[in-house]
Amino acid sequence: MGIVNDRTPQLRPVDWVVRARNLPEHARNAIHTDAGAQAAGFPRALVAGVTTYAYLTHPIVTAWGTEWLERGGAEVRFRRPVFDGDEVRCAVAAPGDGVEVHAITAELEQPRATMQAVRSGGAVPPLRNGESLLPIEVALDGEWGSDYGWRAGDDLGLYRDLGIVHPAVWPALANQVVHAQVARGSWIHIRSIVRHHAVAAAGRTALVQARVVERVVRSGERATLDVHITVDDVVVASLEHEAIVSLA
Repeated sequence: MGIVNDRTPQLRPVDWVVRARNLPEHARNAIHTDAGAQAAGFPRALVAGVTTYAYLTHPIVTAWGTEWLERGGAEVRFRRPVFDGDEVRCAVAAPGDGVEVHAITAELEQPRATMQAVRSGGAVPPLRNGESLLPIEVALDGEWGSDYGWRAGDDLGLYRDLGIVHPAVWPALANQVVHAQVARGSWIHIRSIVRHHAVAAAGRTALVQARVVERVVRSGERATLDVHITVDDVVVASLEHEAIVSLA
């Protein structure tokens, strides 16, 4: 995975269950609507990958707290869709290094998504050579603030209480770059490596810089991006972010 693991003992995360829901802003990508999902061959609206990621972080943050938000890391893979309205069990396993959390629903094929979390994500990696995209600035409030998880069903009050940004905002911002500058039509987020380097206060402004470092054609056109998210001149999160950017 390329993420450094810290073996210092911590509380063990435990399973957690939530009812999946799409947020209104996700309708910008038609795959998160019933009509758009059905046009792409799915039975109903897909829940945004970053919302599934928000759910998977719940057991980790409950156990590890702000330490993980400040310097932890995770690799998340979206193997099969989670659909709007699904009951999702975030099932915890300990594979040896770090902690793995699986998103389990009532569908036959499981898990729907997996996340391997570690206590130390390591230093900020440099942006690799590639196609530089236009940087964007985003105010870390509303859909990008401390309420992201709460609105999606993550009932942890920590983010609101401390006035800090939910970790799902970082891949959500990477998705915003994909949606605005890379994708053509409906698209699907399939994988991210997320490294935390500092917490960010809600209400500040984030600068998002990204490069497309790989494009391949495999079950649609796929793009991999390197992303740095900077707040007050500090890189708070870095990502390797992959999506199917054209389903045709």
